[in-house]
Amino acid sequence: MFHSFVFCCLCFWHLVGVFADPEEVKSVSVTEGNPVTLDSRLTEIKKDDVIIWRFGQTETIALINKAAGKFNTSVVPDGRYRDRLKLDHQTGSLTITNTRTTDSGLYQVEIRSGIVTTHRFNVTVYGSKGSGLMIGLSSAAVAVFLVLLAAVGIFWIYKRHRKTDQADQTRNEDITYADPTFYQRKAKKSEVKQEEEVVYAGVVMKR
Repeated sequence: MFHSFVFCCLCFWHLVGVFADPEEVKSVSVTEGNPVTLDSRLTEIKKDDVIIWRFGQTETIALINKAAGKFNTSVVPDGRYRDRLKLDHQTGSLTITNTRTTDSGLYQVEIRSGIVTTHRFNVTVYGSKGSGLMIGLSSAAVAVFLVLLAAVGIFWIYKRHRKTDQADQTRNEDITYADPTFYQRKAKKSEVKQEEEVVYAGVVMKR
């Protein structure tokens, strides 16, 4: 009787371990370009086990059917993971090599072995330091270019304004110089007129 009770407790404990918190999601992070491994939590694949890896809720990306001898990682239609998925033939764990930021998202593995067990992973792929550095350098280059462009614009406006001021000053000097010349010519005309009058007066006196 006691042994039966212990056996029932062990079975219950096992079931609790399998189905406890089915919504649990394990967070995994990796830097872009590095590999990341999603653990199936199996020590060995049994003969009748079927393991299905999915991205999101429905998109199958890898399939293991040991009875049929299938270890397939070429089931993604768009070829997004081409040559980047590796399956562990002993444990069924999935490795994504040469990770990209577009690989970020929810992954889940479904293990069918008499009962169905599901494990979920939230994968985050961070941009590489090199990419961040290049982005930073590009931003700095753009900022420097804008500053230089603004400086050139300010210099051009200043130079143009200075030329305008010089032209205005030159015109003012010409007008000032013309005034005394004009008055001087009027004075000469007055002298000529006076001489003509004197000559005419002399002629009258002789008559």
